[in-house]
Amino acid sequence: MSTSTSTYRTNRVIPGVTGPGGHAAPAGGGTAVPQPLTSTVPKELVHRASVAEVMLTDWARSGEHRFVLAAQWPRGHSFFTNVEGCHDPLIAAETIRQAGLLLAHAEYGVPLGHRFLVSDLGVAVRPAHLRVGAAPASLELDVRCRDVKERRGEVTGFRVEVEVYREGSLAATGGGTLTCIAPRVYQRLRGARGPGRARVMPLTAPEPPQSVGRMSPTDVVLSPAGGPGRWQLRVDTRHPVLFDHMVDHVPGMLLLEAARQAAAAALGHARLPLAVAGEFLRYAELDTPCTIEAHPAAGTGEKGARTVLVTGRQDRAPVFRCTVAMAAPPR
Repeated sequence: MSTSTSTYRTNRVIPGVTGPGGHAAPAGGGTAVPQPLTSTVPKELVHRASVAEVMLTDWARSGEHRFVLAAQWPRGHSFFTNVEGCHDPLIAAETIRQAGLLLAHAEYGVPLGHRFLVSDLGVAVRPAHLRVGAAPASLELDVRCRDVKERRGEVTGFRVEVEVYREGSLAATGGGTLTCIAPRVYQRLRGARGPGRARVMPLTAPEPPQSVGRMSPTDVVLSPAGGPGRWQLRVDTRHPVLFDHMVDHVPGMLLLEAARQAAAAALGHARLPLAVAGEFLRYAELDTPCTIEAHPAAGTGEKGARTVLVTGRQDRAPVFRCTVAMAAPPR
């Protein structure tokens, strides 16, 4: 299949992604070239309604199924709040998610309007390179696309494997797998719960924010369910970040946040997540209660880190599972 250049493409060029202060920083050993002013990639290419929620700023092909992307994280974010002086690891997961969508549209020719099924998404971070500094974090993503699937000359899915660099140091790694679905196929797949038809359960009461590592009840995605290690998923479709735009099912990023909050509650502390790895087994529906359970694993990992297995079920059927490795509390 021939590569596709998006009609959204501007005159930005990589190598030479924009570094701190707006100066060009060589990417992958390339020679820095003069750069236009930094802007985000078109929000449509990463399925965001708000420009403020777009993390990516540039991209270029660097090899067969390999790309370099530029991104920026703000010093403060309304939802991906700083954790122990570090950027929230889930903002890295969101950046990886956006990378897959961008490349699907801009490099593999998947039409706008197609839906995407993400079957897994994960990230692991290196806290030393995640510290919030005196300026927004300028990042370079080395992205490899593997297992690229085609049907009748059109890409139908692939896996992204991502390394996130900050000032030349590896700050995070992660990846995810996505499947591209044409609108008519998606309508058949979703049926009565498809776009514009989804019903939403009444909003339930939140857990106390401090018990799940949050400051505001607005950002709490768990409700009490009458027992330790067990909650009901709290789905607020008015949330400006988790529901940047209305969708017909529970977003995967909300489920990862639920896993992080459940892990914090189960361990009794909300330290920095060192790794989060989620598998999405079926659509989590908006009109059905979703039960969240957290089970801490026995023993500890490196430097006393604890791992928690979090699962979500609707109508007794599993919809997602996630492992969260949480840094140990200070002694």
